[in-house]
Amino acid sequence: MSYIVSWQRVPIEERLLPLLGLPLQTAGEFNYVITRLVDTWLGTSLSYHNIALITGVLENVKQELYRRLAIPYEDQKIVSNGDVYYPRDF
Repeated sequence: MSYIVSWQRVPIEERLLPLLGLPLQTAGEFNYVITRLVDTWLGTSLSYHNIALITGVLENVKQELYRRLAIPYEDQKIVSNGDVYYPRDF
């Protein structure tokens, strides 16, 4: 995750506030917002480098979301519902 220092967040957060208040109802709407952000950042600078950069950022965001949210959630569900994988001796 590319953490930025708190003072750099302020102008970004101010611009994001109207967007963050939108009641997105579907995955399609969420996808549209992300697509527009990416397209706006990309502008007219279409190149392999920028495509690789954008896909790398999106992959990093996905991995960080999984690490920070999905793994703890799954671990909690293993405790509450029981593990589906049985211990194995390899």
